[in-house]
Amino acid sequence: MFKLPSIIIALLLSFNAIATKSPHGTNFSIKCDVCHNPEGWTFKTKTNSFDHSITSFPLAGQHKAIECKKCHADLVFSSAKTTCISCHKDMHQQTVGQDCARCHTPRSWVVTNIVEVHRQSRFPLNGQHAQVDCYQCHKSASLLRFDPMGTECADCHTATFTATTNPSHVASKFPKDCFLCHNEKGWQPAKFNHNTNTAFPLTGGHVGVNCSSCHAAGYAGTATDCASCHLKNYNATTAPSHVAAKFAKECTTCHTTASWLSATFNHNTSTAFPLTGGHIGVSCISCHSKGYAGTSTDCVSCHLATYNSTKDPAHAAAKFPTDCKTCHTSAGWVPSSFNHNTSTAFPLTGRHVGVTCISCHSKGYTGTSALCESCHLTNYNATTNPGHAAAKFPTDCKICHTSAAWAPSTFNHNTSTTFPLTGSHIGVSCISCHSKGYVGTLASCASCHLTDYNATTNPAHVAAKFSTDCKTCHTSTAWKPSTFNHTTGTTFPIVGAHIGVSCISCHSKGYVGISTDCYSCHTAKYNATTNPAHAAAKFPTTCLTCHTQNGWTPSTFNHDAQFFPINSGKHNGKWTLCSECHTSPTNYAVFSCLLCHEHAKATMDSKHSGRSGYVYNSTNCLSCHPRGIAD
Repeated sequence: MFKLPSIIIALLLSFNAIATKSPHGTNFSIKCDVCHNPEGWTFKTKTNSFDHSITSFPLAGQHKAIECKKCHADLVFSSAKTTCISCHKDMHQQTVGQDCARCHTPRSWVVTNIVEVHRQSRFPLNGQHAQVDCYQCHKSASLLRFDPMGTECADCHTATFTATTNPSHVASKFPKDCFLCHNEKGWQPAKFNHNTNTAFPLTGGHVGVNCSSCHAAGYAGTATDCASCHLKNYNATTAPSHVAAKFAKECTTCHTTASWLSATFNHNTSTAFPLTGGHIGVSCISCHSKGYAGTSTDCVSCHLATYNSTKDPAHAAAKFPTDCKTCHTSAGWVPSSFNHNTSTAFPLTGRHVGVTCISCHSKGYTGTSALCESCHLTNYNATTNPGHAAAKFPTDCKICHTSAAWAPSTFNHNTSTTFPLTGSHIGVSCISCHSKGYVGTLASCASCHLTDYNATTNPAHVAAKFSTDCKTCHTSTAWKPSTFNHTTGTTFPIVGAHIGVSCISCHSKGYVGISTDCYSCHTAKYNATTNPAHAAAKFPTTCLTCHTQNGWTPSTFNHDAQFFPINSGKHNGKWTLCSECHTSPTNYAVFSCLLCHEHAKATMDSKHSGRSGYVYNSTNCLSCHPRGIAD
């Protein structure tokens, strides 16, 4: 029988592999003769040259000796799982997770360094813990189960804690956080530093005190206030008697931990109320009769009787404020003084000087109004030249008057208001603009000139929907001549074909909030254009992209500068019709790179391996190659 040469058979096999769909999956691109014999499809068990390291699962250790079928259950090799659990039974029964590589290697299941493995857990083995047999802590280890355990000292060492007698941890109510005194190197020597491990350093007489004397109720939440230990000392002290004097129970106010004796207290530095003048030498109990906490520093809290009995002047009758330091000092009650100009926000000037206090402070000295009308409303109502009430003048007298005298009075509309009187506004009677009063008077033109606006017919302001802001075209000098410059008066200069267009054609809905977008006026032209059909092709409605205000034609569009370079670079001369890239004739937003750049997806996937955001589609091609350059 005639036998073809081996090289011919190999070539036929290669051609056949190209023409025939691979049974190993669509993405399998390895040449057939790497694994198969030229004489047939039999597998080269010993001589195949397939390198498994080019896959996402390089073979190492015992994986090299395993038959392929152990992992590849079918001919589609890409369907094989790469997770340990897909081939290996979870002997630990879901107690340590399914990532076998945390403890094992392909070379052997035996764990050679348990300390390093444990370091990846939430309880690294240090010190004596590194020498302990696994079974001492993991009671289920014989079943290959490593159930989660507690990591607190007491989880393993409660028995040791209970059995310790020197000192007795239980009797002393020590906390079960062993790390406070012990470390992993060994239980001995044990030590505890009260100064660094607590917020209460031991100093002076506290050094050497037996722990249980302060921690009789345990070590959690032990109070640090002096009275929690020294209340008996406080109650028993008689020189001076702390209880009778209602001293504060915060011993550190006067004492130190060095000694109870030689106690001191400086009222000036230890409180917000320094003792000066007549306050020096006063017995503590005279001010602190109700204790030392929350003692008021208001003068009246001690001196109310003195305030009520004072006759020259009679403080209570004159309704003087009870803040004594307004007029007095701690040096003595007399001499007393009060300066209205420096002590209040209302300096006394002009006719206000010498007025009796009670005339303005008839209702007291707190919250006294500084408004003119609070004292002078009667004068306001009685004035007839001009009649203030009839003219609805404001009641803020200082607008026209001074404290020197009521007359002469002055008012300057230009400097006293935000509406200077110019042009024809000069000489107009106040009441003509202020018929409703002087507060909140509108400065808008329409508030006075709406009748003129409605009656104007050349041009008809109402019909043309002109703005009611008269100063847009008029001045206060006169209504005529009137002017309006669209270029300087708006953000839309009138140029090109827009010059001479009637106002109403763009302002059919008025003059406020008019869109400057081309499409708002030229929608009909956009929809009616057929060469090319703007609406059908879904061209953008930003007309200025291709057109100018001089005319719709000629129109311009620069594809290279605005979107993608098709007339320069590698794309120059590579196309004839727009449809070669824009596959949808009704939508130019749809395009395809793959019609010209038709690559095998597997090859492209391989070339872009590791490229963040890579997806095999035209949109992603453009996002990475916006100028059509390969790299």
